[in-house]
Amino acid sequence: MVTRRKMIQATFGGAALITAGAAAPPFLWGASRQASQKSDEKILVVIQLSGGNDGLNTVIPYANDEYYRNRFTLAIDKAQVAKIDDEIGWHPALSGFARLLDEGQLSVVQGVGYPNPNRSHFESMDLWHTAHRNTKEFPRGWLGRCVDAHLSGELPAIHYGGERQPLALTTRTKPVASIQSLDQFRLRLGDHQPLSQGIATNLTKQRSHSDDLLGFIHENASMAMTTSGKLESILSASDAMKRYPETSLGKKLAAVSQLIESGLPTRIYYVTHDGFDTHANQAAAHAALLQQLGDATQAFNEDLKNKGHAERTLLMTFSEFGRRVRENASRGTDHGTAAPLFLAGGRLKAGPLNQHPDMSDLDQGDLKFTVDYRRVYAAVLEDWLGVDSSEILGRSFEKLDLFI
Repeated sequence: MVTRRKMIQATFGGAALITAGAAAPPFLWGASRQASQKSDEKILVVIQLSGGNDGLNTVIPYANDEYYRNRFTLAIDKAQVAKIDDEIGWHPALSGFARLLDEGQLSVVQGVGYPNPNRSHFESMDLWHTAHRNTKEFPRGWLGRCVDAHLSGELPAIHYGGERQPLALTTRTKPVASIQSLDQFRLRLGDHQPLSQGIATNLTKQRSHSDDLLGFIHENASMAMTTSGKLESILSASDAMKRYPETSLGKKLAAVSQLIESGLPTRIYYVTHDGFDTHANQAAAHAALLQQLGDATQAFNEDLKNKGHAERTLLMTFSEFGRRVRENASRGTDHGTAAPLFLAGGRLKAGPLNQHPDMSDLDQGDLKFTVDYRRVYAAVLEDWLGVDSSEILGRSFEKLDLFI
């Protein structure tokens, strides 16, 4: 009896292809088929700032005396602020953001939040992840719903990092891959160079059979080998990677850049930058977090420009909430509400896109939000990913004018 395994072995030269199938990461097989067809599509990269970033010490209202009256130890001296205009400026650790803004590659949306704010990490993050208050009715993430409804093919989105996959990427029909290391994209052939060469040779041989199944397997295996080989060559050419900071976020964005360059058809990448819950002794910790964010983002953008991907890649940051206006007794800040959101890329309207929230008109000691976060989502969905935002968000929101 001629089994399917024997047919494959006879057609492709013995056990070589069987080994290739075992060695190739499962998600690489289907995704590789699309790579050459999807190289010009737009890409979204999301950085989640977990813990609640202190927006007042990120984009600093240095011309406002209320800032200094409420931040008696945490306030950044006016002389140290990297001024954006006559009212606001960057924390001095954000030199990377300052360079991006000077190059016309960064947008600042101030006062982003939502009605009836919730200062719980979990509930507020759920809102940002699902774009709905009722997570039982809407258990999938806003990006997950986008994947289910509009992003076809294999590997439409990737969560990169060792953290738990965020709710934002929860889907119904197309599971999103969580990747901890680029090693997961490499063919697992170990040191068996002859085996690798044998697989490659057999895959180039002319097939004598016309079986559709065998043709499908042959094409998938060949594509997987090609994509993995391309990624191997990118990983070996490490000069560009040396320009990334040696931080967790720097390494994550370096990996995302390599995956984009490899030609995978992935449209959405998601990474996390943790540590922003700064209740005590905030100054040094927050400065370090901001420097990591600014330096990694600037290196990522520069790398994408050099590779020719900057015009089709949008990076967006968000945090579940900002911090309270007045610092606490522990030289830190407690959970607040509105905060700035940042976008980086080659096709943005650069600069501050709106005014800083009014510091003389607070809601129980917190800034009042002036931009609903779903207006940002609506613009990203419609004007960048090209999908109907009302379908994803549950209703229509006036989208922000973000792109040129």
